Amino acid sequence: MLIRTIIALALLGAAPPVLAQAPPLPTPLPGDGPEDAKLKRLFYDQDERDLRYNPIGAIYRGDLRYAGSIGDPYTDAAQARALRFTRDDLKAIRAIDRARLTATDQIAYDVFLDGAERDRRGFAPGLVKIGRAMPINHFGGYQTFYPDFASGKGAAPFTTVLDYDNNLKRNAQYAALYDRVIARFREGLRAGIVEPKLTVRNMIEQFDNLLGQGVEGSVFYQPVTMFPPAIPAADRVRLTAAYAAQVRDVIQPAHRKIRDFLADEYLARARDTVGLSAMPGGNAYYAYRIETSTTLPMTAAAVHALGLQEVARDTAQMQAQAARIGWTGTLPQLFDRMRTDPRFQPTSATDVRAGYAAIARAVDAHVDEQFALRPKAPLELRPVPAFREKTAASGSYEEGTPDGSRPGIFYYDTYDLPSRYTWGMDSLYLHEAIPGHHFQISLAQENAKLPAFMRFGGNTAYVEGWALYAESLYAAFGQERDPYDRMGGLNDDMLRAMRLVVDSGLHAMGWSREQAIAYILANSPESRTDATAEVERYIANPGQALAYKIGQLTILKLKAEAQAALGATFDPRAFHAVVLDTGALPMLVLEKKVRAWIAAGGGMPAA
Repeated sequence: MLIRTIIALALLGAAPPVLAQAPPLPTPLPGDGPEDAKLKRLFYDQDERDLRYNPIGAIYRGDLRYAGSIGDPYTDAAQARALRFTRDDLKAIRAIDRARLTATDQIAYDVFLDGAERDRRGFAPGLVKIGRAMPINHFGGYQTFYPDFASGKGAAPFTTVLDYDNNLKRNAQYAALYDRVIARFREGLRAGIVEPKLTVRNMIEQFDNLLGQGVEGSVFYQPVTMFPPAIPAADRVRLTAAYAAQVRDVIQPAHRKIRDFLADEYLARARDTVGLSAMPGGNAYYAYRIETSTTLPMTAAAVHALGLQEVARDTAQMQAQAARIGWTGTLPQLFDRMRTDPRFQPTSATDVRAGYAAIARAVDAHVDEQFALRPKAPLELRPVPAFREKTAASGSYEEGTPDGSRPGIFYYDTYDLPSRYTWGMDSLYLHEAIPGHHFQISLAQENAKLPAFMRFGGNTAYVEGWALYAESLYAAFGQERDPYDRMGGLNDDMLRAMRLVVDSGLHAMGWSREQAIAYILANSPESRTDATAEVERYIANPGQALAYKIGQLTILKLKAEAQAALGATFDPRAFHAVVLDTGALPMLVLEKKVRAWIAAGGGMPAA
């Protein structure tokens, strides 16, 4: 979720609330005592500090106080500062008496402490050494999100001359950071900690795509092709020349330098292996990645065993669904049919968009039956930008602004159209859009009663777990009426189950890329294109893919507990409200909250 691209504010004719000074201090709520006031001030100070050092994150929130900067990523100063801030946060939170906080603030206390403790563990020298040595890859790096951010069709505003000038400043800093990235990669070369060859080749291709755009075709040039009326003619001339010069003389040379470094110096010394266990300290690093993704102290072996269990369960459901279809062959034969039958293959990008628009209309008709809480932010459908469509997921979500002035975006991928099967569209929309990421992320950031770290932050197990849980609501939203669509929904659940097996297999058990792809193809109707992209994603981003199933299973378990305890009084709208109304919680904190709600009778949470 963590690639951010949002529709241009200028094209919308609306801008987020612009902050030119610090927001007001938090207002005490009824029932707050001295400890609550201390807690809220801690959260406020921490947020102000983090916005200052994360200007891009601030821009996504409509805060333009630091809009001429991208911060100082990949510097020793940033790393030392982060460690100091983590220690300061822990000292401050421990000085507050949790027992004297309100119930809501106790939840906030627990979430903050949980995150700070995990951050502290991440500064273990062995973990830092690996993180420094592999600063970017094809799934996580500035080249994967910043070009779109700065394109005039992203989150960066382009409504004033100052906006255009600030973007020039940010772009110059973006180009300069690649020297630091190269230095970190060379540090890894000296330590024998290097990326796999396949992620290096994918990065080279990404930079080749950016270089291939030239100057006036570059995404970085596009803001001067869409000036809003308020920009004076003289400034348009100046800015057009400045943007062309910057692309030609600053950005393209920086892309060429990192591209040539990767191709000419780094690739030959990169790993043929793909898993973390093949690197010095890799097992400990993977254990930490598991914890950060799941918020639980799970071992790789436990993850793998759970995955095998879930794969077996999904296989049994697929076999039952195949019987309903009337299929008399084997599951692998059915998978081949689903991959190759032209009836399941869209013929144009227009067909894909029309399909998702129809799903959106059908889902909207049932929202009030399941949700009392709905976000203000609208939702827009957009194709994945061409420069990253080959390595992108089938779908992704990017959040709007807290006041709803900028929509959330559901991005759908139209690369290799025959592999964008119609039987997978229902569940993908439920996951990425409504009621998945769009509802969860928007409701959190629109809740001004929450501290900023809970409105705008979170953990992957909750965020992706909620979105996967949203797929299970297909019947309530009138989706998957076609039996092949239900098979597609089962396939998407199977994919998340297989992630537990494949991710742990790759990074803890010596699996090869080819072995992992073969496992996915044998157990699902995923196309080879998607299976390859999935496996290369797990290789590039260890542990992240584990979060989906862990979060989903936690929410499903809590829902079953609530239904058993509350019986006929169980209201799905109240259950969804209590899960959603305090942002993304670590799994143990979420369990504690929901069980307290059940014990109190399971009514609609107070607004």
